[in-house]
Amino acid sequence: MMMPSLFGRDMFGRDMFDDFFGYPLETRRPHHEVMKTDMMKTDIKDTDQGYEITMNIPGVKKENVQAELKDGYLTISATTNSSDEEKDDEGRYIRRERHYGSCSRSFYVGEEVTQDEIKAKFEDGTLKLLVPKKEEKPAVEEKKYITIEG
Repeated sequence: MMMPSLFGRDMFGRDMFDDFFGYPLETRRPHHEVMKTDMMKTDIKDTDQGYEITMNIPGVKKENVQAELKDGYLTISATTNSSDEEKDDEGRYIRRERHYGSCSRSFYVGEEVTQDEIKAKFEDGTLKLLVPKKEEKPAVEEKKYITIEG
């Protein structure tokens, strides 16, 4: 068994506090296996109707997921809040943990898209959105010259 280095990282790139706190976005599985979570992994598919966005948000309830459209950016936010309590026979705490987390992702969908045109469905920890394709209007208007006679 490798012992963690007190003054640096072990051969796996971890320091001694990793076993206590874990890296961001890591979870512990049975047998203390550590792995990255699948939080907010996203697939975007280009279709004839628009863009299909499929986002994994495991362990989050529908009421804790929010989608907002502002200035052409679609932002998906998710929060989670849970607590685990274990007490002995006399009601004293043996273990008491609280977990809170939030994350968000933003995608530029264009300023021509309105919130009424975006369709969203959340089921079994997966958020699916359909964003229509819109042609962007030219940012700068074309110059039109007036003919000068003479």
